[in-house]
Amino acid sequence: MEPPAALSRVATSMLPTALWEHDLLQLQWGAALGASLAAAAFDLRSRRIPNRLTGPTLACGIIWAGFAAGLAGLADGALGCLLLSFPYVLLFVFAGGGAGDAKIMGALGMWLGVRSGAIVLASVALSGVLLALIWAAASGRLAPALENMASISKGVLGAAGSRGSMSEARLGLPEPSSMQKIPYGLAIAAGTVLAALGVLLWKNA
Repeated sequence: MEPPAALSRVATSMLPTALWEHDLLQLQWGAALGASLAAAAFDLRSRRIPNRLTGPTLACGIIWAGFAAGLAGLADGALGCLLLSFPYVLLFVFAGGGAGDAKIMGALGMWLGVRSGAIVLASVALSGVLLALIWAAASGRLAPALENMASISKGVLGAAGSRGSMSEARLGLPEPSSMQKIPYGLAIAAGTVLAALGVLLWKNA
């Protein structure tokens, strides 16, 4: 039996690398950071992330992926787009999440590819949980927020692995109207900044 470390290396080696192994990191991450910060600004001001930001970001990401690594870059970017947008599509469908969140995450995935995108996804998720807890504590709704987080996590994970219908997967989830709304663009920006720092420090070490 392969040891866990060896299995981890094998799994990592199977991930696309076209948008990870290139020399234009400053351009790639600069675009991702700029888009995420713009998303945060829009979300704070109007509580939505508009198509006039997400659409051009995605289109430029497609051009970038092809320029940086050809067909392999386009494939890596497309998989990154799916990886980053999928959890937020589920949140949009089942838990009243924002469609703009899913769109901007997908656009960032197109720029970053699978490997860097996975780091952003984890960083954004962590930032989102921390932001939601701070927001809830500040408004005196920490206990209901924790209950809703547990219900949403259970429902989304169940939906991802369930063979049942969408209506069945929604059972047990809190009503969207009962959940506090936070400007999730802040979490996307914070997570992208953390991921950029981590990747750039790692690659320049």
